[in-house]
Amino acid sequence: MKFLKLFYITIIQKRLKLFPIGVILLILVGCTQSTPLAPLRIGTNLWPGYETLYLARSLGYYEDQPIKLVDYPSGTEEVRAYRNKDIEGAGLSIDQALALAATQGDLRIIAIMDISQGGDVILGKPEITSIKALKGKRVGVEATALGAFFLARALEKNGMTPEDIKIVSLELTEHERAYQENKVDAVVTFGPPRVRLLEKGAKLLFDSSQIPGEIVDTLVVSQAAINNSPETIQHLVDARFRALKYLAKNPQDGATRIAPRTKVSPKDILDALKGLYQPNLQENLRLLDQSNPSLVEGMRKLVKIMGKNHLIAKDIDPALILEPRFVKNSKM
Repeated sequence: MKFLKLFYITIIQKRLKLFPIGVILLILVGCTQSTPLAPLRIGTNLWPGYETLYLARSLGYYEDQPIKLVDYPSGTEEVRAYRNKDIEGAGLSIDQALALAATQGDLRIIAIMDISQGGDVILGKPEITSIKALKGKRVGVEATALGAFFLARALEKNGMTPEDIKIVSLELTEHERAYQENKVDAVVTFGPPRVRLLEKGAKLLFDSSQIPGEIVDTLVVSQAAINNSPETIQHLVDARFRALKYLAKNPQDGATRIAPRTKVSPKDILDALKGLYQPNLQENLRLLDQSNPSLVEGMRKLVKIMGKNHLIAKDIDPALILEPRFVKNSKM
C-alpha cells in the first residue's frame, strides 16, 4: 500500500509539471474567489409603514449589502410572489402574514413595522354620514384578507354584515378614480388615496383607531432565508431601525426623501404617518419575545376572527412564527 501511495504521488507531481504556471495560477484564483451572495429580495406595497425601508436605502444604510426592495401593487401580489419564491421576505399586514403562515410553514415575523391608529379608513360620499348609512350602497375594497377583515370589523361594530352592502372589488390604484367617477359610494383605503380623497371632501366613516391593535404591519422572511443569509437580514433590520430613528429626529428631511416614491407631498407623508404608531427597537423586542403579550394575544384573537370569516386555511399558533433574534441582536 505504501508503494502504491508513493507511485500515485510521483505520477501527480509529473503531470503538474506539464501545466504552464499561468494555468495553475488561474485554477488557484478561481478556487479562492467567493461567489457573490444572492440578493435578499423584500417585497413591499405603497403603505406608509414600509417607507422606512426605502428611507434606509436613501440614506445609504444598506451600503453594499445584497438587499433588494421590490415594489408590488398590493399585499396580495406580495403573498403570491412569496409563494412563488420570487422574494424571500415582505412587508405584510398581520392578517396576511397569518394567512400565509397557515399554508407556508417557513414564514417568520422578524419585526413589527407599525400599528395602524387611523391609517386605514372607510371614506364615503359627503352625504353619507355613518357606516349604517352604507346599507345597500356600493363599497369599494381591495380583494385582500386585510380589506375583507377591516370591512367586516367595521360592519360588525355597527351591527351589520357584508350582505348588507354591495362589495366592489378594486385595486388600490383604482380607489380614487372609482370614487370620483361615482362607481362606488364609499371605499376602504389607505396611504396616498386616503390623503387625497379626504382633501377632496370625502367623509370619514370609520378608521383603524376604532379597533386598536388589530391592524398591524410586519416584516417577514422565510426560515430558509434566515438559515442562508442571517447577516444580511440582520443588516436589513439594523438599517430599518436606524431609518426609523432618523425619521423621528429629522421628520422633514425624511418625508422629503420618501415623497417622490409615493407621489405625494412631504406634508402628506407626515400627515399619513400620524395615523401610525411605529414601535421602536426595544418595543419590538418586548412584542416579539412576548414579554409584552399584547401582540401574540391579539394575533390569537385575529386567527379566530379570520377563521370565522373563512380568511385563513387552518388555525395556527402565532407564537411559533415570531422570531425576536434580529431585533434582540441589533447593534444599530
